[in-house]
Amino acid sequence: MSQTSRREIPQFNTPIVETHCHLDYLDSQALSETLDDAFRVGIERIVTISVSADNLDQVRDIANGHQSIWCTQGIHPHEAESWSPALAKRVETGAADARVVAIGEIGLDYYYDHADREAQIKAFDEQLALAAELSLPVVIHTREADDDTRAILANYSSALPRKGVIHSFTSSLSLAEYCLSEGFMLGFNGITTFRNADNVRAVVDATPVERIVLETDAPYLTPVPYRGRPNAPCYLPFIAETLAEIKSLPTEAFLEHARANSYRLFF
Repeated sequence: MSQTSRREIPQFNTPIVETHCHLDYLDSQALSETLDDAFRVGIERIVTISVSADNLDQVRDIANGHQSIWCTQGIHPHEAESWSPALAKRVETGAADARVVAIGEIGLDYYYDHADREAQIKAFDEQLALAAELSLPVVIHTREADDDTRAILANYSSALPRKGVIHSFTSSLSLAEYCLSEGFMLGFNGITTFRNADNVRAVVDATPVERIVLETDAPYLTPVPYRGRPNAPCYLPFIAETLAEIKSLPTEAFLEHARANSYRLFF
């Protein structure tokens, strides 16, 4: 590893899919080092996520430059006020790239409210419609917006043949149960290792293992025992161990499910 280890990262026989990270935001080391670290611990595929007009092209360039990387196209709720017909066309055009596997990261964030809520709803609604039109799954961000997320998803769920994932799930068990009933996956990350995240671990416990995918959301939400450092895909094995423990499964068995779920969702 390029960083001094607090604890050796465990390695497993089953390859791991990183379903949500931001490779263009990982500036603590060169991308080539980040990828070498990831592949060394068994990461086989990575999905790097678009969040704004500024990185729609960049994530596609990264994905097209590496055979093990895929990407998404979409606008994060923080950027919703930039949503426009011209930007919608850029997302649609970009989504035709063979390395694009989903529309995202889209959704609602009422915790930070960095964008007007009506603008968030409009951008979310129109990107869901685009995903339905293109038959692509969606990658959804929702925070402190359970009611509106559910109401808007209800308008589109039946039109999304490939559904999608609610990433970094920290919302209510009620929203989890609704999303699961509609066929969505739930993405869990380093938050599950945090001492004060009993609510998230309770949702993991209630989620069928056939509906869980692994993610880091790197460079954010670094898992214990590396919390406080920039996150990276190479830390996924720690998250896998925690989720497997919650699900009372051997880690290898859990990883087999997570890998199959990731392929079913994106590839």
